[in-house]
Amino acid sequence: MKKAFVRETKRKLKIGIVGVGVGAAEILPAMTNMPEVELVAAADTNEQVLERLRERFQVRTYKNIEGLCADPDVEVVWISTPNKYHAEHAIIAAEHGKHVMVEKPMAISMFEAERMIEASIKNKIKLLCGHTQSLLPAITTLRRVIASGSVGDVCALHVLAYTDWMLRPRTPDELDLAQGGGVPYRQGPHQVDTLRLLGGGLVRSVRGGTGQWFKGRSSIPGYYSAFMEFESGLPATLMYNGYGYFVASELVPWGTQKNRYTPEERIAIRSELMAGTRNETLAKNEMRIGGPQENAYTGDRSTPKPWAPNDLGLLIVSCERGDVRQSQFGIFVHDDTGTKDIPIPGSMDDPLLGRTAELKELYNCVVHDEPVRHGGEWGMATLEVCLAIMQSARERREIMLSHQVIAPPLDDG
Repeated sequence: MKKAFVRETKRKLKIGIVGVGVGAAEILPAMTNMPEVELVAAADTNEQVLERLRERFQVRTYKNIEGLCADPDVEVVWISTPNKYHAEHAIIAAEHGKHVMVEKPMAISMFEAERMIEASIKNKIKLLCGHTQSLLPAITTLRRVIASGSVGDVCALHVLAYTDWMLRPRTPDELDLAQGGGVPYRQGPHQVDTLRLLGGGLVRSVRGGTGQWFKGRSSIPGYYSAFMEFESGLPATLMYNGYGYFVASELVPWGTQKNRYTPEERIAIRSELMAGTRNETLAKNEMRIGGPQENAYTGDRSTPKPWAPNDLGLLIVSCERGDVRQSQFGIFVHDDTGTKDIPIPGSMDDPLLGRTAELKELYNCVVHDEPVRHGGEWGMATLEVCLAIMQSARERREIMLSHQVIAPPLDDG
């Protein structure tokens, strides 16, 4: 049974999506599973994908964002286009009076992020920055444990991820750092958002490093690590390795050697990338709407499945009187009385839970005119950290931050 909104639902929120790629294949199941929202329109340059979308969802389709924004039924524009277009498309939508939900990263520069915020204020629309795993129920539950005071104040934060992200099919823009490609842009927001939520939001400085050592993907970094210091003095470390030789799911007793791919599949893909024989376009299209791999992200949701480290990774929060981390079906609390496993209903590895949380916040902001929790300023602060990791790696020095904001309070819904 789906959890009802805290507030009474009086009408549907009508959404138009721009960019019907793999990101859309991830959010559409959450949209169709939530009766409070309705997908009414979509825009993309790929006519084949639009045709599949029309057949499945009976929506109006457009070849560009301007056409979609001129649709009077569209209340919110969900931006799932390549990273380099996020700012441009958000501003166009705002100028048409549409509310905006933009996927991570918010933009690829601080200048772009500032322009997006200015456009939202000028046109009096809601701007939300979403698609980070900080919205998963495990993180919300972990925040509640911390807020309860049962384990004392947070003293240190650590998160690490080993995945096969760099072996997944990529479009040319995803392989260009200047266009927002590489793991600092595309995976950094998951870890940074989570650490900022748990640490209070205000990061003082960053010292980071990046790496790009696989010749099959030599144009973008597939690795980063960083030390963040919060204004309170709270230390935090984060690390992401997307090269897929080892995956972090092997670190938990119930885990496997599979991330997106099995070890055998990773060997084959790596060989093709090194030889330059992999058909990236075909592999990417197979993951789009109507493709045979469309459900690779959402998977089989018929039965609850255990959590294993994924693109967020293994998170450990050290507190005065204990440590808290993800468990197989919830979170572990290790304290002076022993270890408690706090269960969380549903599948711990179900990405739709996080996407549903995004939709819920969007609905309440637009329909009930509630304050935006993960808005433009929050998204810009997370982007600032991701950019600082890359700047620190280039300049080999600590980067001081200036656009940080306090973490939003826990949602009581």
